[in-house]
Amino acid sequence: MAKKSVFISFDFDNDKTLKEFIIGQAKHEDSPFEVVDFSLKEAAPEKDWLDKAKSAIARAEIFIVMLGPKTKNAPGVLKEVQIANELKKTTFQIIGYKDGSAEWAVPNAGRVYSWSWENLKNLLT
Repeated sequence: MAKKSVFISFDFDNDKTLKEFIIGQAKHEDSPFEVVDFSLKEAAPEKDWLDKAKSAIARAEIFIVMLGPKTKNAPGVLKEVQIANELKKTTFQIIGYKDGSAEWAVPNAGRVYSWSWENLKNLLT
């Protein structure tokens, strides 16, 4: 079975470890997904950043937001969610920390799930 291609959106300034953890899970032998790209640090010129983000999100089948306590206020994540919605990507959110909360959810970024290997496999199969 072909692996689903996934774009990972996360708060670059606060949650880089979440990106590393999900990339690690994608490398499992029985992983149903592969990470094709992930959030880029928003930098000048902004136009170039937006073009790169749109291109990367367009290549992915699934758009996942990894949630930390400040994610819903991260400007880059909010822009990436907007792009994913414009491109009509399947989107959902994963609470990135054990003590996390659905209150961290980004508006309009899909349903929120707890992070477990079983949840990821079910969502991405």
